[in-house]
Amino acid sequence: MRLGTHGMMQVDYEQRIDFDRMREYRVGRIKKYMDEFDIECLLLFESGNKRYSTSTAVASPEVDNMGRYAIVPRNGYPHIFGFGSEVAAEKLYCPWIKDTTFPAHGTMHGALPMEWKCYENFLADLDMVLENHGLDKSKVRIGVDIVEAQIILALINGGYTIADGQGVMQHARSIKNEDEIMCLKHGAAIVDAAFHKIAQTIQPGMKENDLQAVAAHEMHRLGAQWVINVQVTSGNRTQPHPHLSSDRLIQPGDLIFMDIVMLFNGYHTCVYRCFCCGEPTQAQKDIHAICLEYQTAGLDAIKPGVSTADVVQGWPTAQKMGYKTEAEVFGLQYGHGIGVGLWEFPIISRLYSLDHPVEIKPGMVFAAETYAGEGLNGVRLEDEVVVTETGTEIITKFPTATLIGCGMSY
Repeated sequence: MRLGTHGMMQVDYEQRIDFDRMREYRVGRIKKYMDEFDIECLLLFESGNKRYSTSTAVASPEVDNMGRYAIVPRNGYPHIFGFGSEVAAEKLYCPWIKDTTFPAHGTMHGALPMEWKCYENFLADLDMVLENHGLDKSKVRIGVDIVEAQIILALINGGYTIADGQGVMQHARSIKNEDEIMCLKHGAAIVDAAFHKIAQTIQPGMKENDLQAVAAHEMHRLGAQWVINVQVTSGNRTQPHPHLSSDRLIQPGDLIFMDIVMLFNGYHTCVYRCFCCGEPTQAQKDIHAICLEYQTAGLDAIKPGVSTADVVQGWPTAQKMGYKTEAEVFGLQYGHGIGVGLWEFPIISRLYSLDHPVEIKPGMVFAAETYAGEGLNGVRLEDEVVVTETGTEIITKFPTATLIGCGMSY
């Protein structure tokens, strides 16, 4: 596997991301796990699953999740049922899917009422694919990921056998090929640039929302497809972690941590960094050092051949953090696969991994995140790491070794 990154454009003088190879690899992974799960056909609504299986996309998650769907027969090529004129565009611009793209007949998040029976056209789409591939709907298992109530009721009442399609897709997506990994590396590089811009921008009187705008603009400028979440948390809001941004004004001495989730070529980022408005106090530096210790322990433990249970040994228990149960601190010391989905298999957490260890394998890519807090100060760090044949490669490069003071050099 190639270390580092290359240019983000396609050129004639270097071999870069091979999207045809990536598409072939992803469909092959799906078919492999359809075999293992004994699923004859997949019905996919979730955005990442449609991107992974069909290499198609639209601009809005709201349109994407329930306005369009993919149907993947095990013995045939993926089909995409798109949003109106999307289909005409795909016939022009997406030669790999031009013969299997059709208009969708969804229920628009229930905005098309059940009594209108719009689901009947959806069932006709499904039946068309099944019949064209010699599949008897009364004898096959159809794997479904996420679905609206109208659709699931129509499937049940129509006599279809429903199975777990999300399990198929999560296992398929868990091991990335070199092209997927390069997409993730490019996304991480964009996030590094956004954090640099943030470090230059922080000053008293800015709102958390202002920093969201600065980061989003920089990432779109550099090629981000969707900026899904720039979560900015400052001052007393950093402890406990609220998992939410606000319009709070940043003040001198505030800690500020940020989580950046965006898409580049369909692949997510999930990266936290922490800053201080002005020079941090020793107490703030100490909290940062604790969080960095947890972060380093997790990153050092991730390697091929170990289990997710091994990784969590370096993270504090809920009781050490001042809570009663692991559920109360879930997500604070945490790792998750990352790819076309934000949260991918396997998950790394004391809540699950000790009882359900999963082997870490080459080609997995994780986002590993930790937290430490005391009083009114909390620190959050997160990195993305690729598992290689011999070890790991950390692909997020913006520094974490020290707590960076910003915006007050008088």
